Amino acid sequence: MLLNQENDILTVDDLCEVLRIGKNTAYKLINSGKLKCYRINRTWKIPRQSVEEYIDEARKTYFIV
Repeated sequence: MLLNQENDILTVDDLCEVLRIGKNTAYKLINSGKLKCYRINRTWKIPRQSVEEYIDEARKTYFIV
């Protein structure tokens, strides 16, 4: 799963694959509020745009653009 595909909503598993992180790290990221997402019943839904914004912000934090 890559960010340029048509799927606008990612699951936690998709997020792990895109960011190359583990599930524990993904849930920490979700619970910290750094990643805008929502929950339907027991399933987290993460908008693709939110992941792109998080990546852009992380790049600004760690790299001088």
